[in-house]
Amino acid sequence: MKRLVILGAGTAGTMMANHLHKKLNRKEWTIDIVDERKEHHYQPGYLFLPFDIYKPDDIIKSIKDFIPSDVNLITKKIDRIVADENYIQMTGGDQLHYDLLIIATGAKIAPEEIEGMKGAEWHKTVFDFYTFEGSIALRNKLRDWQGGNLVIHITEMPIKCPVAPLEFAFLADSYFINKKMRDKVNITYVTPLSGAFTKPKSTAALEHLLQEKNIAIESDFAIAEVNNENKTIVDYGGKEIPFDLLVTVPTNKGDELMERSGLGDELNYVPTNKETLQSKDHANIFVIGDATNIPASKAGSVAHFEAEILTENILHYIKNEKLSASFDGHANCFIETGKSKALLIDFNYTHEPVNGTFPFAGVGPLQLLKESKMNHWGKLAFRWIYWNMLLKGTPIPFVTANMNTAGKHFN
Repeated sequence: MKRLVILGAGTAGTMMANHLHKKLNRKEWTIDIVDERKEHHYQPGYLFLPFDIYKPDDIIKSIKDFIPSDVNLITKKIDRIVADENYIQMTGGDQLHYDLLIIATGAKIAPEEIEGMKGAEWHKTVFDFYTFEGSIALRNKLRDWQGGNLVIHITEMPIKCPVAPLEFAFLADSYFINKKMRDKVNITYVTPLSGAFTKPKSTAALEHLLQEKNIAIESDFAIAEVNNENKTIVDYGGKEIPFDLLVTVPTNKGDELMERSGLGDELNYVPTNKETLQSKDHANIFVIGDATNIPASKAGSVAHFEAEILTENILHYIKNEKLSASFDGHANCFIETGKSKALLIDFNYTHEPVNGTFPFAGVGPLQLLKESKMNHWGKLAFRWIYWNMLLKGTPIPFVTANMNTAGKHFN
């Protein structure tokens, strides 16, 4: 018997387990999936926890509930991957040999990368919302916060869900309006980019919303430190921005396992062919989701589309065929803009977010790059889709892995 091992039972790893257990000849292949955690978190839900829109029970379920019964779930910590000898060294000393490996170990925040970020004010006046612990701590803070300077800050790109910091700013505006204290809160959005978003067309569509909501923007800000004593963030040019409450997105990095294994780049992301999702260094290793270094968004929709492409290429690889399936960087994301409205963006490696309709040409019902209540409900409905379809490898009707250009305007 040959063995396929999946590292990580998050979004991407779970989807691959569900895809492949149906496709592989189980008389020839066993499938193991390894993760030290027991809980699966719906990470897009972290955005909603601070504002009491979601509760913890809405976003946390058991990992084992989503792993097929004929896939072996191993709940252990991994020490390193010994790629040249095709085995996984477990922390307890056990070795897990593989014929084919899928790395789906994701990304995580690294606040320690910035001086003072994880200092005396961490989870007191300096918060993240990219972890469950950070989101809950921030929720508790916001419930009693009396106002002042709220600074929403991005350290550097790439980050998981690049639109989430903007969504946080928009939701904060609505939150404080509903609490009848918006006049007591100054909101500043601080980014290392030259505009509000990574894509110029999206920036054009989003920056006017910042102005309308009286959210100041500070661009091209390369943070050097968080000064806990003075409660300021300082960039390398010496510019300081004061805060009473700092909500920051720290540096995002791949799992430390990649550094220990000698497989990652300077941020622990695995060098990956952006079209085939095969490791650039080891033919029998494939990489998916946030663990890759490909120039696509680190978002759940991307992992979903990658999973369909990667499943095809795994089957090609096993049959010694050319890896013909090609991922085009497709991503689509709902962007909460507050007041029960949202935008929807759709793009890939070669096309910036476009105008038009989704998923049906000329019909929609969703509009791209336009605020609507329909998009907001689409965003909220995605949680059900995530638990009941996406994780289980069920195709989402009318949504293709590669970007469909019908009904979209590219000028």
